[in-house]
Amino acid sequence: MEIIPVIDLLQGQVARAQRGERSHYLPIQTSLRAGSDPADITDALLELYPFKTLYIADLDAIQGRGSHARIVCGLAQQHPQITFWVDSGIRAPEQWEYRDMENIRCVIGSESLETLRQYHRLMEELAPVLSLDFGRDGFIGATALLEPNCWPENVICMTLSKVGSYEGADVETLTRLLRHAPQTKIYAAGGIRDADDLQQLKTLGITGALVASSLHDGRISASEIARLMA
Repeated sequence: MEIIPVIDLLQGQVARAQRGERSHYLPIQTSLRAGSDPADITDALLELYPFKTLYIADLDAIQGRGSHARIVCGLAQQHPQITFWVDSGIRAPEQWEYRDMENIRCVIGSESLETLRQYHRLMEELAPVLSLDFGRDGFIGATALLEPNCWPENVICMTLSKVGSYEGADVETLTRLLRHAPQTKIYAAGGIRDADDLQQLKTLGITGALVASSLHDGRISASEIARLMA
């Protein structure tokens, strides 16, 4: 199983996500490092464990309120050995700001897409990771995106209503996605509490998990990460 730390960028700082309610997000407080500077938090995560992939949500860009492109590019240049999965809320290929960065990969979130045509254009030009986003009331985005025949190799199941909640992963939705597309690499995101949750997902057949709160709160140790990643 691959464990991928999440970095949520908001107004130049790393924020702590809470159930997708972005107006309530505050600068992160973490046991790993003082402060909320993106470079410092990235270093702290990599000191905890030599992760190969980090996920970045540019929340300002997703909400149409600016961009953290300078910060993201700086992180990618500082850590060329890391692959950064970046969701910046793009709806068209020309909005992608990282074409010259070999270690930055595009993530497209279903919450940002209104039509299947937008999705197909992005797929053709950027070969992105797809994030299927779920809120309190179910799926967010064009419902046609729930058809497995249009999915790329890597798909994130992002249950926004569980993010930062410590309620456990959305096993029901994950199981449904796995059943519909057993050959797809499914990544879980939202609600993960500890190593036991990750082990459950690994046993279920989930390829990887996006994790934030449980890392910052010290609920998953480096030795547990190593065991799960083996």
